[in-house]
Amino acid sequence: MLHKLVDLITSLKLTIFCLAAAMALIFAGTLAQVHLGIQEAQQRYFQSMFVWWPPEGRGLKIPIFPGGHLIGAVLLINLIAAHIKRFRFTWRKLGIHLTHAGLIIMLAGGLFTDLFAVESNMRLANGDTKNYSEDMRATELAVIDTSGDNLDQVTAIPGSALRRNRVIDHWSLPFRIVVRNFYQNSRLKMLSQAGESAQSIANQGPGAMIAVEPAARATAPDERDVPSAAIEILPKEGGSLGTWLVSDALGAPQTFACGGRTWMITLRPSRYYKPYSVTLQKFTHEKYAGTEIPKNFSSKVTLIDPERSVNRDVLIYMNHPLRYRGETFYQAGFQPDDSATFLQVVHNPSFIAPYVACVIVAAGLLVQFGFHLVGFSRQRQRAIA
Repeated sequence: MLHKLVDLITSLKLTIFCLAAAMALIFAGTLAQVHLGIQEAQQRYFQSMFVWWPPEGRGLKIPIFPGGHLIGAVLLINLIAAHIKRFRFTWRKLGIHLTHAGLIIMLAGGLFTDLFAVESNMRLANGDTKNYSEDMRATELAVIDTSGDNLDQVTAIPGSALRRNRVIDHWSLPFRIVVRNFYQNSRLKMLSQAGESAQSIANQGPGAMIAVEPAARATAPDERDVPSAAIEILPKEGGSLGTWLVSDALGAPQTFACGGRTWMITLRPSRYYKPYSVTLQKFTHEKYAGTEIPKNFSSKVTLIDPERSVNRDVLIYMNHPLRYRGETFYQAGFQPDDSATFLQVVHNPSFIAPYVACVIVAAGLLVQFGFHLVGFSRQRQRAIA
C-alpha cells in the first residue's frame, strides 16, 4: 500500500494531471472575472483549496474542482517527492538538480506569497501623517473606547465575522453585538428620497433616517463593494441600546454610552498599523505638454520611526519604491485634482524567492547545456582526428 502511494505521489501522470487541472482552472477563472470581478474570482478559484458549488450561501456546499492552492501544493509535493526518489548525484546531472531546485523554490515562493502577502493602500494629502494603511477590499467594525485621556482602545472585528456570526461577544467589550442584517454591497438613501414603502433597518443614530438597498457585487476594476450592517448593542448587564446602522458609506463614527464609558462604532476599511509614520511633504504631478497624459508623478515623504531613531525624507516615484521594515511603498496613483497621493503598501515575506529561483534555474540550464556542448565538441574533435 505504501509503495503504491509513493508511486502515485512521484508519478509523471500526477504532474500532467496537475498541469492540465491548472490550465482548466485558469481558463474558468478568467471567464468568471467578467461576472465576479478580479478579486472575487481570485478568491473562489485561485486562493482556495476547492471550487465550491453553490459558491455562496450557508447551506451544504459541494467541491466540484480543485482550487489553486490545492493544485499548487500537490504539484510542489509531486516535484519534491519525485526528485528525492530519483536522486542520483553525478556531475553530469548537476544542471538537472539545480533546475529542479529552482522550480521547487519558485512554486514554494508563489504559494507562500499567496498565503502571507498583504497589500494595502495609504492615502495622503499634503501635510497628512499616518501610521497605518488600509485594505480597500476588506472591512472591519471598529469599536473604539474613547474614555482614556491620551489613548483610545480599538477593538477591530473583521467584516467576515459580521457576515458569518449572528452574535459577537468579545472579552474587551461590556456589551454583545447582534447582527440583524448584513449586506455585502449596498446603496444608502435618505428615507425622504427612497419612497413611501422604504423603511429603516436601524432605530438609533443617523441610520434611523436612512434606507438600505441591497446591490449586486461590484465587478469593475475601479469599483468596490459598500458593505452595510444593522447591529443591535446589548449590554451584558441591562437592556438593549437599540439597533444601529454601520456602513462604509457613512462618514463619521457614531457615539453611544455603555458601562460608564463613551464608545464609537464605525464600519471602515481594514487597517494595518505600523510602528512608524509617513508624512507627505509634497506631491508632484507632471504632464506632457498640451495634454492631460501623466508624464511623471512622485511623492516626497518624511519617514519617522522613533524606535529606530529614523527621521529622513524619501522621494517615491515610478519604479523607485520605499522599502522599510519588510514593507514596500509604491507610487500607485493620485486624486484627480492632485489633492492627495495613493501609495500601495506591500508586505511580502517571500519576495526574494522568484529572484533566487530564476538565478538557480538559469545556472542549472547553463550547466546542463554546457555539459552537452563540451561532450559534443569532444566527439566532433575525435571525428575530425
